Amino acid sequence: MTRVVTIDGPSGSGKGTIAALLAERLGWHCLDSGALYRLVGLIVDRAGIGFEKGNKIAELGRNMDVEFSPAGVMLEGEDVSIAIRTETAGNNASKVAAIPAVREALLQWQHDYAREPGLIADGRDMGSVVFPQAEVKIFLDASAEERAQRRYKQLKEKGLDVSLAGLVAEIEERDQRDRNRSVAPLKAPDGALVVDSTGLSIEEVLATVLEQVQCTFPDLEV
Repeated sequence: MTRVVTIDGPSGSGKGTIAALLAERLGWHCLDSGALYRLVGLIVDRAGIGFEKGNKIAELGRNMDVEFSPAGVMLEGEDVSIAIRTETAGNNASKVAAIPAVREALLQWQHDYAREPGLIADGRDMGSVVFPQAEVKIFLDASAEERAQRRYKQLKEKGLDVSLAGLVAEIEERDQRDRNRSVAPLKAPDGALVVDSTGLSIEEVLATVLEQVQCTFPDLEV
């Protein structure tokens, strides 16, 4: 069975950064499940489809023409790497993720990433729903204010004019939606190591996660 490490957590908790660093360190595959939902959200937005049309959205997600590579994310031959990282794409991703039919449609996409030598899976329900058999489960968290500060800094560095208070409000709204949705709500999976990254550096969080991985897989060189 392919070894799997899941890293779940709310938006801005640093799970994507840690997942990418861990995958690079181990030489494993990395699944950014949020990108799949952001892609569906982008498709829905461009098609002008209402979020109430769950079955139609699920069909689009199941059949989307997507290619992931180190160079970027291609949707029907178009590089959408930047388009799926906007705040609008993130909010749309949260909305489509609350649709049971969409989550079911994307399950196979996610399962297909579990290949040798191993997989680091980043998302919101990787350890609880998608890979419940994972040997290592991490749940990264941080205060809404801390996560908003991180996002604010990223957007400012890109030259975008944003409101810190507005980002805090958006993150809190998204947390509420993700934690209280009827299907696969955001929560720490059973048996997960919960890491609060508030006030911690990337290096400190990575070291904590690596220690957990090494304890579980003592034969790995980390």
